Amino acid sequence: MNEGNKRVVVTGMGAITPVGKTVSETWEALRSGKNGIAPITLFDTSEYKAKLGAQVKDFCALDYMERSETLRTDRYTQFALIAAQQAVAESGIMGNVAPERFGVYMGVGIGGISTFETEHTKLMEKGPRRVSSLFVPMMIPNMAAGMIAIKYDCRGSAMPAVTACASGSNAIGEAMRLIRHGYADAVITGGAEAAICPSAVAGFVNMHALSTADDPDAASLPFDSRRGGFVIGEGAVSLVLEEYGHAKARGAKIYGEVCGYGSTCDANHITAPHPEARGGAQAMMDAMREAGYTDKDTVYINAHGTGTPMNDKLETMAIKKALGEDGARRAYISSTKSMTGHMLGAAGAIEALACLMALEEGIIPPTINLREPDPECDLNYVPGNAVKRHIDLALSNSLGFGGHNACLAFRKVTE
Repeated sequence: MNEGNKRVVVTGMGAITPVGKTVSETWEALRSGKNGIAPITLFDTSEYKAKLGAQVKDFCALDYMERSETLRTDRYTQFALIAAQQAVAESGIMGNVAPERFGVYMGVGIGGISTFETEHTKLMEKGPRRVSSLFVPMMIPNMAAGMIAIKYDCRGSAMPAVTACASGSNAIGEAMRLIRHGYADAVITGGAEAAICPSAVAGFVNMHALSTADDPDAASLPFDSRRGGFVIGEGAVSLVLEEYGHAKARGAKIYGEVCGYGSTCDANHITAPHPEARGGAQAMMDAMREAGYTDKDTVYINAHGTGTPMNDKLETMAIKKALGEDGARRAYISSTKSMTGHMLGAAGAIEALACLMALEEGIIPPTINLREPDPECDLNYVPGNAVKRHIDLALSNSLGFGGHNACLAFRKVTE
């Protein structure tokens, strides 16, 4: 089934998201259709057209780490460290893998943008001497991976994936390849983002990417004819990937197998998908081929499904090209961004979590608030409520600015 020599499984997960501060809280919210979108409280939005976001609720970094650590980390790195701690603890990997065979691949779309804002304000208002000596290490997008590696003595490859909204999925996919081809026995991976700040919101608003709705239940509307943009979210999800034989030998709990990965580029436009969805379709087909897809598989697709007018209809086109018209109509598809908003670099990671839990429990999370389907989005998007259904293959799509496309494929583990 796999083209490499080694199978790759998930042995631990951690989450801090707009709908929960653990994996169990996050999954329960997704399967029950809980909306994590609310008015932004991290800054004053009175002069902004977009006033809603999907924040991590009641977050205080001091609940998770020492004050000295909070002072030298951006919010996105804090989220990444918290999710990684949960995943590593659950996996039981520590002490069971050689440091030289232990890696970190963590996705982030933007990095420490709130740190950049804070320190740039100091520069403009108080002069260069007031800029923090920690400005650069707090801001740079590799620091989440670096600090996770330091904390867990991961001496193998430790890198960020920075491919806009595909970052989390690319991180997981590249981590899978690292293990599949024998360069590591285990990798801490996933995605993190914390970009609900004035400059990011202003930038997304001015490019007409964000929803300007006032009602949280009418804001993130994937595949709905009323959709008008995405809702910005934040948080982190981490997975521990492990070589199957290594995990089995130590008796680790296994959530599922990462059995396919496609990574392509539209090579078309800095923000718009290709008008024929060629890159997204190819990424799906590559992942499906690696995963050994047949038309007998019951498929769940966690769609990128941002709620922007162009993305949703072109992703629908990509799904039809990848699965064929009949296969696309048989598939169950949902966008959990209807509940979490768009977590940017963390989106692919939380959506991988949703796929793994859907496989494990046989429950497909819904696309909430889908009440007026777009005629060009005419597949089964599981509107309103979760569906109980055995799934053979779960796919997670991520499509990012720059034309980056990633698709991950998951199955239950079989001997």
